[in-house]
Amino acid sequence: MIDLQMIRDAKSRIGGHIISTPTEPSSSLSELFQVPIVFKHEHRQKTGSFKLRGSTNAILQLSDAEKATGVIAVST
Repeated sequence: MIDLQMIRDAKSRIGGHIISTPTEPSSSLSELFQVPIVFKHEHRQKTGSFKLRGSTNAILQLSDAEKATGVIAVST
């Protein structure tokens, strides 16, 4: 289970490797679903997607031995 501290730790780890992307409320979707809906503009990352956050966090947690064997990533 992911807790708040794990999220804070990940944010601290990846902070120097990603850009801070803006959020924007969606009034039409918020009205439709009767809850606040906010879009996070991750398409502004260098890679154009949110995947940079997760992959950077995972790679930064590898041991030196694991890093020495290399990393293979696949995306659709």
